[in-house]
Amino acid sequence: MQILPDVEIIGLSLYIRKLDSLVIGDVHIGYEEELNKRGVLIPRFHFRDVVTAANNIFQQLKPLLKKSKNQKLNQIIINGDLKHEFGIISGQEWREALKFLDLLAANCEKVVLVKGNHDIILGPIAKKRNIELAEDYCSNGFFICHGHKIPEKKGFKEAKTIIIGNEHPAISIKDGARTETFKCFLKGAFRSKKMVVMPSFNPITMGTDVLKEHFISPFLKKGVNNFEVFVVADRVYPFGKIKNLK
Repeated sequence: MQILPDVEIIGLSLYIRKLDSLVIGDVHIGYEEELNKRGVLIPRFHFRDVVTAANNIFQQLKPLLKKSKNQKLNQIIINGDLKHEFGIISGQEWREALKFLDLLAANCEKVVLVKGNHDIILGPIAKKRNIELAEDYCSNGFFICHGHKIPEKKGFKEAKTIIIGNEHPAISIKDGARTETFKCFLKGAFRSKKMVVMPSFNPITMGTDVLKEHFISPFLKKGVNNFEVFVVADRVYPFGKIKNLK
């Protein structure tokens, strides 16, 4: 489903036609290990499900890439929080982050790593695969940043469309006694620019319920009730504005 001109929702990712680029964010590799340290024991399915979700996206993109010389994306942009641990690189993060980067590299010409607030020590992993770490990505009117702080650089000020992560938007839907939570995209505006907020690629947690919880991103302190919700389930469902869902 098209969420903006030239921007399409595919699974939990965004495909930007003008840039021939795929954007995903908030993968949080190593999340299970951090839960284990806190005494929360869960089956280790995170990486398996992340790989499955990525491969499903690549399958859906195949018809769009038939005209490409190598039938590959120009680039895949990870918009922050590839790994979960703040102060260390756990064994799980080393193994799975490198495998995931290899999977992405096999499906594009270039991998771009945008730093998130969890990516304090991502440099050694990026260096292993000769990938440059960036604070943000800017091209053709698009400005892609994690969303935990508001940039003040020229590229941001001149951008027409902003894409952020960080917030992990989701929505709870009640049907009788049953309540289900789904990941969702948000579309709105920030300082007269178009803005899309992406859901987390982390399969373990759904995220922030946009109807109940407070937002942590400085991008979402005002005007959120006018943002439109796009729920991701078996397909993408446009739900309208947040203010009409409360």
